[in-house]
Amino acid sequence: MKSTRHALLVTIALCTALGLSGCATTQPLEPRELRYNAPVERTFSEAVALMMEQGYVIRHADLTLGRAEASLARWPGYRIQLQVSEAQGGSLVSVSALRGSQPIPPYVLDPWLVELQAKLGELP
Repeated sequence: MKSTRHALLVTIALCTALGLSGCATTQPLEPRELRYNAPVERTFSEAVALMMEQGYVIRHADLTLGRAEASLARWPGYRIQLQVSEAQGGSLVSVSALRGSQPIPPYVLDPWLVELQAKLGELP
């Protein structure tokens, strides 16, 4: 009887550990990218300004690295990660976002990229 109880406790502990480890895994962030004709410095500053206009708090921004991260304190918590790099005489913007701890599908970021395109005066 003692061995049956011990086996049951071990099984419960293993199931709990497996269940909790499944909660800890996160999917990798998949960025959405768009190329602009504007230079990197202008694109970066307009992108950071757009985040602030939308209520995001800029947590980190480094023009030299072309990287910025911002968060929105609305439940469940949103974060945007931005990378701006030089590309063919213009700039390449790569943006990804999280809702809580889960990645937001890349296509959801298209309106943000279009709004940045409008701020840069590059809408067709």
